[in-house]
Amino acid sequence: MQYLKTYLKTITDRGNIRLAESISKTAEEVGTRHISRFSFCSHEIGLLFGNVQSGKTGQMFGIICKAADMGFPAFVLLTTDNVVLQQQTLERVKADLKGFCICGENDSGLFIENRLMDPVIIVLKKNARILRLWANVFASTGFMKGNPLFIVDDEADATSLNTLVNKGRQSSINKYLDSIKNGASSSIYLQVTGTPQAIFLQTMASGWHPYFTYYFEPGDGYLGGDFFFPKNRIANSVAFLEKTPNPERSVVVHHMAVSGQIIASGGSVCNCLLHPSVRQAVHGRYEKSMQTELAWCLEHVDDEFRAELKTAYEALHPEKADKVDFESVFLSAKKLLENHQVKILVMNGKHDVDSSEYSSGSNIVIGGNTLGRGVTFPALHTIYYTRTSKKPQADTMWQHSRMFGYDRDPGMMKVYIDEPLYKLFSDINATNNSIISQVEKGAENIKVYYPEGLNPTRAAVLDNKRVFTLSGGTNYYPFDPDNSSIEDLDNLLAAFDEKEPSYQVGLRLMREIFSHITSAEDFDVSSFVSVLDAMLSEKPSAQGILIVRRNRDIAKGTGALLSPNDWSLGSSFADCVVLTMYKVTGRKGWAGRELWIPNIKLPSDMVYYDVKDSGEESVE
Repeated sequence: MQYLKTYLKTITDRGNIRLAESISKTAEEVGTRHISRFSFCSHEIGLLFGNVQSGKTGQMFGIICKAADMGFPAFVLLTTDNVVLQQQTLERVKADLKGFCICGENDSGLFIENRLMDPVIIVLKKNARILRLWANVFASTGFMKGNPLFIVDDEADATSLNTLVNKGRQSSINKYLDSIKNGASSSIYLQVTGTPQAIFLQTMASGWHPYFTYYFEPGDGYLGGDFFFPKNRIANSVAFLEKTPNPERSVVVHHMAVSGQIIASGGSVCNCLLHPSVRQAVHGRYEKSMQTELAWCLEHVDDEFRAELKTAYEALHPEKADKVDFESVFLSAKKLLENHQVKILVMNGKHDVDSSEYSSGSNIVIGGNTLGRGVTFPALHTIYYTRTSKKPQADTMWQHSRMFGYDRDPGMMKVYIDEPLYKLFSDINATNNSIISQVEKGAENIKVYYPEGLNPTRAAVLDNKRVFTLSGGTNYYPFDPDNSSIEDLDNLLAAFDEKEPSYQVGLRLMREIFSHITSAEDFDVSSFVSVLDAMLSEKPSAQGILIVRRNRDIAKGTGALLSPNDWSLGSSFADCVVLTMYKVTGRKGWAGRELWIPNIKLPSDMVYYDVKDSGEESVE
């Protein structure tokens, strides 16, 4: 049986031809580049990286089918520790993938009975009890002693990584995942996520840093980070809270305008989402606020509400359906209000809300952390952010961005947000684009960087002995450098004299200069080269500032390299890389010989994360 061909036909028969083409491309490329090279005697980690809510599940299924076509008999598909999500995933596997023996968490008997005669897919949530149970099943049957295992870990950065790395122990879920993959004769462990920051900051020694990474592009119609947080401008879909006198009312009126448009044009669902504090008491306050605003709309439906709805209506520019006349929109909205058909749903640890409750009709959803991974809201067009974490984490913030997706109409989106939070999201999007560029260009050492105050991920999963930071605005230089070829450096720098205090140069020249610098452990040249590579991957013509000084009679070990004037000059260029090259005479140390010494300063207010495995040290 040709499993991939069968799956693609299933997708095509449903009318999703473009999706089938995308899945085919991903599956064939991952198969050719990575699965075909698998030795069947090793344990390898890979990463499938796609945008949040851009269709990762279909891509995962395609890769599973391709791997089955290439001889893998057993697959474990991991979901987050959520009963509903695990069941939804299991049902989707049964509906989409033909020819497999499909097992849920309680189907160990079916697994044993099948004896790998048909390739098997076991859908498990990442729960310590469940993982321990199946680790024992695999060990007791012995099926995997002579067979490779293919593990697909959805949202792999969420709970799979070792949260006790800094305590010298292994967290339970991480331990049982290790046991499952290492219990097989060989394995491929495919991590899947839209937020890979924590994964890229794992050490190779940990066993959880990917050997390979594949990025798949979102399909047509996807609204993601570049739509909501474009570079160098404010998105039309954004309304800043600082400039919105009554945000709660504006949110409700916009939601009613979009609901009226969608229903009047034949649609069936429209959702609005509020992100307040994680505290349940705050959820309750916003629930009352939404009830108050809906009551005001109903009380003033034919006068003040109608006027405000008209203003919101005029700002709509639907692209997925013809814009209906205002009277039809108003009558649809009025009917929703008069029949009390606008539902307010609170999602938190106290209130369980099934997805069916917001899959139709007009709904206002309020929640905190439960709005994160795995939860999708159809036809979501109004988003209200009321919270900013005191210690924001990039991956958590991005996963809570439920605004991303395919079934949104770009001409009707509205995000209500304060300016500082918008800036944080814009910074996260910029780094995501940098990561994508590095992956697409085949960079081996993916660099992650963020503004000061924005953490890439939770500290518990980062080995604080091996993950270091390079701070923008700080001058770094080696205490004990060497030049592989001082003649080559002389030639590279010959055109730059002191007639000009500084020169604008491409970062590629800086990279070439660093190729002739060697140093001891206090200055890792490769770290700075990786940062330059990250910048160049995003913008191949990226520029920086070069300062060149010769005949410097500086004593070794003085604790400072730059003169006060050069330090001040370099500091004046805050937003770019500044490389200062000093050629010392060698009369005061330096083994009595001339030497080129670099001093590099990265863009200010940025923090660059660097990972060093055992035997390597950081830049101090």
